[in-house]
Amino acid sequence: MNSNSEEVPIKNAATVVIRREMEGKPYVLMGQRGKDAVFMPNKFVFPGGAIDQQDHEVRLAFELEEDLFNNLIVSAKEIEPRAIIAGAIREVWEETGLRIVGKAKTLGDTNLELSQWKSFSATGFLPNPAGLEFFFRAITPPGRPRRFDARFLICNSDEISGNLDDFSHASTELSHLQWIDLNLINQLELPFITEIVLAEVVSREERGRHPEGIPFFDYSKEKSQISFIKA
Repeated sequence: MNSNSEEVPIKNAATVVIRREMEGKPYVLMGQRGKDAVFMPNKFVFPGGAIDQQDHEVRLAFELEEDLFNNLIVSAKEIEPRAIIAGAIREVWEETGLRIVGKAKTLGDTNLELSQWKSFSATGFLPNPAGLEFFFRAITPPGRPRRFDARFLICNSDEISGNLDDFSHASTELSHLQWIDLNLINQLELPFITEIVLAEVVSREERGRHPEGIPFFDYSKEKSQISFIKA
C-alpha cells in the first residue's frame, strides 16, 4: 500500500448508468478508459467523473425531488446535491456526446456563460434531473492514485435528446463507446466496484429498488463499511 494513500484527497464524483431496451433486452452504455490513464487504465466503465466548481452554478430545468435531495445530502462533504446531479449530466455529455434533457425538454436560461457548459447549452435546453435516480454510492479505498466519493445514478435512454448511437461529440476520454447487453457485460475487463454496481443494476431488473435503501460501500478508511442510505 502507498504510505501516502491517506494524503490522496477524496473528490466528489458522479457516474451515470444509462439503460436502453433493444429487442426486449436491457442494455447499458459503457466505454473503455485509455491504457495510459492514471485511474483504472483499460477498464470498461460508465460515463462519470469529478464534480467541478461550475456544476454548483449551473441552472437545471427543475429542482431536485425531495427524496433525491435528502439521499444525496447524507454524509455529503462540501457538496450540494444539485451540483452532483449537474456534474453527472455534464460528464455524460463530455464523455459520450449525449445530452440528458428529459422527456419534456425545457428551454430557458441555458448556462452559456459557463465555459464547461457552453457546448451542452448550444441546443437551448437545460439539463434535466427529472429522470435520474440515485441507487448506489462508493468511496475509493486507500492506496489508489485517485480517490472518489462516487454517487451512481441511473436513467432510461428516453431521457436523452437525439440519436442514441451518435457519439461524434464525445471527448477522447472513453473509447469503444457502445451499448452492451446487460447479461454479457461480465465478459469485459471491469473494475471491482463496477462489477458490484452491475450486480445491483441486474438485481433492479428483477426486483426494483433495493429493499433496504441505497447501498453505500464506504472505503474511506482502512476497513470498509457497507451500509444503506434511506431518506
